[in-house]
Amino acid sequence: MKKGLRDSDEMRPEYDFEALGPGVRGKHYAQLMAKSNIVRIAPDVHAVFPNEQAVNTALRGLIAKRKPKRTKASGAKRAAR
Repeated sequence: MKKGLRDSDEMRPEYDFEALGPGVRGKHYAQLMAKSNIVRIAPDVHAVFPNEQAVNTALRGLIAKRKPKRTKASGAKRAAR
C-alpha cells in the first residue's frame, strides 16, 4: 500500500458531492449511441457465437452470398442501350 493512503472508507471533507446536485441516469446515452458502432446482440445469438471473430466471419459469409442490388443508374443505362 502506498504511503499517505488511509485504510478507512471515509471520504475527505473537501469532497462535497451534494454540491454537484443529483446524478442523472442515462444523461449521455443517446449521444453515445449516435456516435457509437457498438451493437448489442440477443442472448440466444450470443450463445452461438463465442467471440467477435466468429460473429465477423459469419457476417462476412452472408455478405459474400447476397445478391448485389440493382441501382436506378444501372437500370437506366441498360434501358438506354
